Amino acid sequence: MSDWPSGVDRRVYNDIDSTMSEAARLAPDIAGPTWVFAHQQTAARGRRGRAWVHPKGNFSATLIYRPEGPIEARAQRSFVAALALADALDSIIGPGMAAALSLKWPNDVLLNGGKIAGILLESRDDFLSVGIGVNLVAHPEANALEPGATGAVDLAGETGHRVDPQSFLSLLAEAYAKREAEFTTFGFSRTRAAWLARAARLGEVITARTQSTEITGRFEDIDNSGQIVLSSERKLHVIPAAEIFF
Repeated sequence: MSDWPSGVDRRVYNDIDSTMSEAARLAPDIAGPTWVFAHQQTAARGRRGRAWVHPKGNFSATLIYRPEGPIEARAQRSFVAALALADALDSIIGPGMAAALSLKWPNDVLLNGGKIAGILLESRDDFLSVGIGVNLVAHPEANALEPGATGAVDLAGETGHRVDPQSFLSLLAEAYAKREAEFTTFGFSRTRAAWLARAARLGEVITARTQSTEITGRFEDIDNSGQIVLSSERKLHVIPAAEIFF
């Protein structure tokens, strides 16, 4: 379905505890960007240590590499990853459904308004790990989600398209390599513009919940560092990290 990008390695496992954990174990020995892929995970995790359920047929992988540029740019790779995911999914569902895909700040991909994919970044020493999970054939039910969280969907259920997880890895690896090259060549400004073009609920009222406060306001923008900008009562709120609720 896709060519494998030059200079990028891959490790494929039938069963593993976590692709993120394995990426950390492999880090000292990798020569270049390496995708760690598993058909099954027994201890997968999402943001803030939450468990990530991995039914058979869904996709889970981690890219580990030494990113170019300043350390503060590492967090911006969540936007690179989101765009690469959208590109890979676009290639499956076709241009007629491209508008059904949108990007939810800071690290989710939505299909028909439901969460189809999530991204987890972990930075350690010189390495960045980009963990990605995609609901290809199954998704969590509403009662398994945090109250108020965006509902989940899966690719097969929403579109009728079924793709083997390892084939999806090839699509995603190629898309990520292209988006990473764009990022390192042109900086965050081009990535930011591409992400905003597909941003979910841009211009609408949303709620950002941090560990200490909750802010409801109009989603105005993301700034030049990737922080979300909300407006409420004639005041702008620039928020570096939060959970977003619609």
